[in-house]
Amino acid sequence: MDLKDIKAIIDLMKKNSISEFELEKQDFKIKLKRTHGGQHVAYDEPTLLPAYGAVPANVVQATTAAAPLPSQTQANGDFEIKSPMVGTFYRSPSPEAGNYAEIGTVVNPDTVVCIIEAMKVMNEIKAEKSGVITACLLDNARPVEFGQPLFKIRPL
Repeated sequence: MDLKDIKAIIDLMKKNSISEFELEKQDFKIKLKRTHGGQHVAYDEPTLLPAYGAVPANVVQATTAAAPLPSQTQANGDFEIKSPMVGTFYRSPSPEAGNYAEIGTVVNPDTVVCIIEAMKVMNEIKAEKSGVITACLLDNARPVEFGQPLFKIRPL
């Protein structure tokens, strides 16, 4: 299903006053919710873990595989891991668990460094580069915007 089909479903929901729509086929799932007033579209890669908080109001969610946001190289040679979505930043998988990554942690491209919760879905964020974590740029349980830097990594 592409963006054009999702927009068509949203238009049908508006025309027929439907507030919720859900479709599941093989490895694809889409769940749309709308309320009166403004709406926001969020695209997530589904990864279900225990939820930390409540669902934001006035949100429409489409669950598909999201392309990773490219890291940016800084003047000192560090890379920034940037948020691929809007949500809540968490450094650990649960409040009782230790952080995924600390300053000085050696990571590879597949190392999970944090999670971002969006619509009660926990999305694992990977380092995307090999190196050493030199900075964590956010406090735990803070809101994060699309493209906002999360960590800095110095290549090995």
